This record gives sequence, structure tokens and C-alpha cells, in this order.
Amino acid sequence: MTEFLFFSGKGGVGKTTMACTTAVAEADAGRRVLIVTTDPASNLADVFEQPIGHAVTPLAGVPNLWAMEIDPDAATAEYTDRTLAPLREIFPPEIVRVMEEQLAGPCTAEVAAFDRFADFLDPNAPAAPSAPDGFDLVIFDTAPTGHTVRLLELPEAWTKSISEAEAGAGQTCIGPAAAIAESKAKYERAVTALRDPRSTRFVFVLQPEATSISETRRAGAELAKLGIATSELIVNGIVPHEEASTPFFAARIAMQERYLGEIARQLPVPTRHVPLLDGEVRGIARLRAVVPLLADGGAARPVFGGERAAIATRTRAADPAAAFATLVPDGRPRTIFFAGKGGVGKTVVSCATAVWLARSGHRTLLVTTDPAAHIGDVLGVTVGPEPAPVAGVEGLWAANVDAKAAAVAYTDRIIADAVARGRSADSIAAMREELDSPCTEEMAAFDRFIDLASRDTYDMTVFDTAPTGHTLRLLELPIEWSRQIDVKVFASVETSAADDVAKARFGRVIDMLRDPAQSTFAFVMYPEATPIVEAERAIRELGTVGIPLGLVVANMVLARDVCTTAFARARYEMQQRYLADIEARFSVPVLEVPQLEIEIVGLDHVDDLVDRLFTIPSLVA
Repeated sequence: MTEFLFFSGKGGVGKTTMACTTAVAEADAGRRVLIVTTDPASNLADVFEQPIGHAVTPLAGVPNLWAMEIDPDAATAEYTDRTLAPLREIFPPEIVRVMEEQLAGPCTAEVAAFDRFADFLDPNAPAAPSAPDGFDLVIFDTAPTGHTVRLLELPEAWTKSISEAEAGAGQTCIGPAAAIAESKAKYERAVTALRDPRSTRFVFVLQPEATSISETRRAGAELAKLGIATSELIVNGIVPHEEASTPFFAARIAMQERYLGEIARQLPVPTRHVPLLDGEVRGIARLRAVVPLLADGGAARPVFGGERAAIATRTRAADPAAAFATLVPDGRPRTIFFAGKGGVGKTVVSCATAVWLARSGHRTLLVTTDPAAHIGDVLGVTVGPEPAPVAGVEGLWAANVDAKAAAVAYTDRIIADAVARGRSADSIAAMREELDSPCTEEMAAFDRFIDLASRDTYDMTVFDTAPTGHTLRLLELPIEWSRQIDVKVFASVETSAADDVAKARFGRVIDMLRDPAQSTFAFVMYPEATPIVEAERAIRELGTVGIPLGLVVANMVLARDVCTTAFARARYEMQQRYLADIEARFSVPVLEVPQLEIEIVGLDHVDDLVDRLFTIPSLVA
């Protein structure tokens, strides 16, 4: 029987590294292993330092190990072809064209990527080309937690949606239920596999920090509602005790010790501890060097710093004034998007920027589109789906894009509009059936984003976005929907004046996204290879739809004077090489944010970061 092993957790905690290390260890032990990533911004190829892509690919240097990166676009094409192939044989061309139009909606991409994921949980699915007849172990390197919980909710949600459509008018938001009825059995088998502790284990990776702990606790509770148990924790990135020789690292070690105690009390499941290393874990040799640490956190740490090259020369002098100028209004409202890989510190940077702007006299709205929604944790306040004032910061409002709450409001609005336009009872019943779909949450979240991005009642709107792949999808959706406004998601709703209104809304947001005078795209990264490469790919993709880069934020930068040991110097020198790389790759201002000795949780700590970071008040006078 194939075993399934999921690695999940907050962005940036080391899920991919732990998943890849485990895959190498299991394959070296003789098991046939497949590692699959469900993250649309995959780093598998970066960690293995080998090309992978949307096919099951054998990995050089590790017999018995294969890998695959699910590509949403390729999965969508495969799903559409597979769904329509049997229908082309039995329906006339004009009917098939209608079905093709329904499958052309942007929500099909999420369904298709999920459907490909479900294939790997289905024992009846055919073996992929170049793979063995079967795998002993399938490892899932998942997207950050909020998106993973949604992914794992989908098998049950789609099974329910298809069943209800079959019992009703036979229509789902991506076409007739008959076209996807075969999927129901596959999704039911996926649910069975996910809930079976004999075949499925779920490992949360976290770091000893407050936001990571709270996200793990919340996600574990959500999975428990689905009948999925947390099997194990891996606490990663623990600073070695011998580094406590400087006040900076001593403070970080003391902070981590407190959080390790909280983890033991709040999350009582088997736990492994993995130390922070002096360099990146990339390539087969380094992954194998980390394997002993997964078995025993007290094992000797490999030393990667000795392999380092000379520090590259920094070519640009620091220019914080140029960076700050991209973050302030210029006679008209401005929107700032902080994007980047999970765990690079987008939320902290977003909160600090919003507090700085508000305290400088600008009416500011801070919004998170990340389902993990940590801006409340960082600010120390409760943040809901509607903009509300942030206590302690005059001129600052905050909100989160809650997909479930948005779906209710979205459905109510569409039904109310249909009733107002005199739709028949049968038509409205069919619309309700189509809206009772897992797709509705994504469409509603997108609609809410459009609403918040369109508001001109604030001087500044700051978006703390989801990790890269999901943010790219969100930012490209206005363009996709605008192009396809005449292709109706709901077959019962013809083109109407409402579509013209929607297209006008999308047009305003598209213009705003593309105009540097109205918006700034700031990519946050820490100075290591994977966040830099991921940001460069994302920036290139946004460029294809006319959205320019405005700012790079280099976060968690170590100060030279706190790095006095061999371990700390190795990390400092690694960062300096990557800071030179950032300057060379991105021809925009670079804002450096220091690594602090404490975690930024609570308004006092946010204010401390603001004081250290934003040092030219004349820019916002």
C-alpha cells in the first residue's frame, strides 16, 4: 500500500527543505519515492538544483526518487481536454462550444490543479510516464498553510457539489455535472485516503515564533474538522546555544526557548528539533548532510560556510530616500502591494509601512489577501472582513479578505440582482445550485479584492499579499475576467448591463495596477537564493501583463557587528553575496530591513521597527 506524507506549515519555515531531505533519506533507504509540490510557486527544482516541471521526473544522483511540480496552466489544459473528449463524441459542436466557454473561466485553473493533486491520492490512477509501477511513498510539499487547508477541503466539497448538481439541474460552475461525474468517485477515494492514518501522515513544519505557532494550531484544528490528524511536528531554524556569545543572538535564543516551551505545551504531538545552519540547504550533497539532523536534532551540524566564495562587491550605495519615495502618495491615492515567497516577512513590512504612513498623516487602509491573515497578530488587534480603525494608530484602518465571508455576500448579491431583474424561480434555483460550489470562494475573494483596490476614500492602501503563486493569480484575474467577460460562468445568466459595470471596475483596477503613479509593487525577500529566484520569476510574469516592479525589500539583514562567531560570520557573508546579487538583478530602489533580536508581535514592536527603518520624515510631511 502506498503511504502518503504531507509537509505543511507557514511560509518560510522550511517545508520544502524538510520534505526534500525526507525524500532523499527514504529513497536512499531503498523505498520508491515520489515528491510532489502543490505550491504554484514551486521551489523543488531550486532545492534539488535540477529541472523538474509538470511531469514525473527521475532525479539524478538519487536512485528511487522522482519529483513533479504541478503546473496550474498545464493542469488546466489537461483537465479541459480530458473533460471534453468524451462529450465531443456525443454532443453537437454548438453544445460542446458552450461547454468549452464554461471551462474557460479562471476558476477552472484551481479545479484542474486540485484534480491533478487528487490523482496522486487515487490508487486507480494510471502510473505516470517514466515512473515505476507504483510508489512506496508519495511526499506532498504543500503551499503555505491557508492554501493547503483549502486544498484538503476540496475533495469533500467537490463530491458534495457534484452530488447536489446531479440531484438538481445538473449544472456546476464549470459545466454540466455529467461532464465531471467520474471525478466524484476519485474525490471520494481521495477523502478516504486523507482520513486513513494507516496510509496518510501529516507533518507540520514550524519555527519557534508566535505567528508560526498560532498558524500551526489553527491549521491543525481545521484539519481535525476534516478528520485528518496531525502526526508530527518539525521545529526548524533553532539557533544553536553556543551562539549566545553576543547580546543579539543571546536574545534570539532566549526568545526561541520561550516559544519551544509553548510548542511543547500547546501542541502535544511527537516533535523533532532541527537547528539553523550556517548556509543554505541546496543540492543533493547538502540534503544528504542534513539527513542525520532529522533523525537526531543533536547530531553534529554540517558546516557549509567553509564552501563559501568571496563576498561580492556591492555596486550601489544605499539610497533609502529613493525607496521611501515609492511608498508615499504623489498628489493622488496610491496602492502598495507587498509580495514575495512565503515567510520572507511581507506581513511585518506591510504593517510597519502602514503604521509609518498613518502616523505621517495619510489615511491608510491595510488589507491582507493571505488566508493565514497575520496582520492582526503583528498589530496585536482583531482584524475582520470590513475595514475598521486600528486602536493606537490614528488614521489607520485594517481588513482581511475572508473568502468564506466574501462567498456569502457574493452569493447574496448575485441572487438579489437576479430577483430584481425578474428572473424565474427555476432560473434562480439553478443559479443557487451553481453558486454552491468550491469555485465561489475564489471568485468572491477576487471580487472583494477588486472592491477594496477600487476605493479612493484612503490616501494609501497597503496590501499584504499571499505567497507568490497565489498572488500572481489574484493580480492576473482582473485581466483574465476582463478578457472573458462575455463568457459567462453561469449558463443561466446572459450578458447584461451588469457585465458592463463589472468590466468597468476591472478596467479601473487594471489601469491602477499598471500605472507606477498609482501603485507600487514591492517584492520582499531575504538574502538567500530561493526567494530571490522566485521573485525574479514572478516579476517577469507580471511584466508580461504590463505590471512593473517598483521596489525590492531585502528583509532580515544581519548587522556586521553582531556576527562575531564563525557560524554568524558565514551567514553574514552569505547574505552580503546575495545582497550584491539583488542589486545586480533588480534595477529599482532596494530597502534593507534589519533582522531584529525579537519577533515583531504587537504595536510597540512595530513602532520600534518603524523608528529603525523609516528615518527620513521629510518625505511624508
